[in-house]
Formats: sequence, C-alpha cells, structure tokens
Amino acid sequence: MLSGLLIILIPLFIGYLIPLRQTSTITFINRMLSWIVYAILFFMGISLAFLENLNSNLLAILRYSTVSIIVIMAFNTAGLLLLERASPWRHPHRQEKLPSRIAMALESLKLCGVVLAGFALGLSGMAWLRHATAASEYTLIFLLFLIGIQLRSSGMTVRQILLNRRGTQIALVVVATSLLAGAVNAVLLGLPLKTGLAMASGYGWYSLSGILMTESYGPVIGSATFFNDLLRELLAIMLIPSLAQRSRCAALGLCGATSMDFTLPVLQRSGGVDMVPPAIVHGFLLSLVVPLLMALFA
Repeated sequence: MLSGLLIILIPLFIGYLIPLRQTSTITFINRMLSWIVYAILFFMGISLAFLENLNSNLLAILRYSTVSIIVIMAFNTAGLLLLERASPWRHPHRQEKLPSRIAMALESLKLCGVVLAGFALGLSGMAWLRHATAASEYTLIFLLFLIGIQLRSSGMTVRQILLNRRGTQIALVVVATSLLAGAVNAVLLGLPLKTGLAMASGYGWYSLSGILMTESYGPVIGSATFFNDLLRELLAIMLIPSLAQRSRCAALGLCGATSMDFTLPVLQRSGGVDMVPPAIVHGFLLSLVVPLLMALFA
C-alpha cells in the first residue's frame, strides 16, 4: 500500500511545489492534461480488450457501475438535503438562459468514445498492444505531476477555503456520504471493503478515478469506476437547474469535483453568482481528496 501511495503522492506533491504565473503556460498545461487523459483512456480500452472471459467481465462492469451510481447518488442526496434542512441556503435568483445541456453531455461522452476506440483496437490482438498497461502507468505519473501544477495554479489559499463555510460543509457531507455508500456497495456487489470505498472516492472526476483504479484493481473495476463517475457528471448536468430551485446544497454537492470547472457555468446560471465561491472551494477540496483517498484505499 505504501509504494502505491508514494507513486501517486510524490509526482502530485512535486507538481504542487512548482508555482506558475504565466497564463500561456497554465493554458498549455490544461490542454496537455486533456490530451494525456485521452491517451490513458485509450490505453484503458486496449487493456480491457485483453481480459479473459470478456463477455462476463463486461456484464460485471455494467453491474458494478449501475449499482454504484444509484447508491452513491442516493446517499449524497439524502445527506445534502439534511444539510439544507439544518442550514437553509436560499437566495432569490432568476434562472438565466442555460447552455445546451445536451451539448455538454455529448462533450463528456467523447471520453466513452475514446475508451471504445481503444477497446476496438485491442480486439485485433496485436502483440505490441499488450504494452498498453505499462505505457499507461508511466503516463499516469506524468498526469499526476501536471495535476499538482494545476492545483497550485488555481490560486486557492487555505484562508479562502476555511472562510467559505458553505463550500467546505458540502464537500465534507459529500465525502462522508460517498464513503458510507461505498461500504454499502461493497456488501451489495460482493467486493472487498477497500474496493467499494475506493470506487466511491472519485466524486465525478472520471478522467482520474478510472485511471487510478485501473492501475490498482485492473480494467474491470477501473472501467466500472470510470462509467460510475461519468454518469455522475451527466446526471448533475441534467439535475442542476431543477435542484437549484429546491436545494442549492444538493445542486452543488451532486456535481462533485466538477463544480470547480465543467459544471460551474450551469451552477452559476441556475443558482446565481453567489454559488460560484462555494462551488470553487467544494470542487477544489474534492479534487485534492480524490488521489489521496484512492491511494489510501488502493
């Protein structure tokens, strides 16, 4: 466990130590991260194709991801509604015209296409494709290094995090309820407790969680985690507009780590500009927690 923890934390920590101020460099790193994510997901698809008993494994992926997302979302929603009841968060805001949620969903689904493309190539059975797993391991280390730089360049300070009580509260509720859901999933799916907890620790960051879980538990659990977290983002995009009018805590919390970037425009237009600071703090905290918890449980 210690070696796996160090493999994740060392490149992340080294990257976080590098302060960057140049906007052009930060933009290039963000673009490079997208390219690397596509590459690793392509490798994940190839590895999936080399599994023995492929048909039964694909059914297992479907079962794991479906059960996981249902249980996690149910626990998250229950916890966030309780938080809303204990500490109401209301603000009169007329919902602005939203970006096309279908277009945003299709953007996310592109990643599924990359995995499927890798899977299709892997079915060819060419011998050199068996090196895809090793290639993804080295690429993952570089990815974590760049993520460390990205987190540092986000400009979040400890003071800003501590002062935004609402964003921190919601993040803590999401973490706690997700871990409870992970323990329930482990029982329902007949998985070891650590595996269930690790699968529940992605918080919608599918491009990282699927990769980390593939390295730790193999392509079946990794793919299930990827689809579980991808579904979380897609469901959040669809649910935010209606939830923002009823429970702002639930609207923000269900976004998971994506509240800092991908789902932020929908949150802002649905719930108002005052949702932006808590959303950034919430997304930042969960983005920080994902690699730490996954390393711990894996």
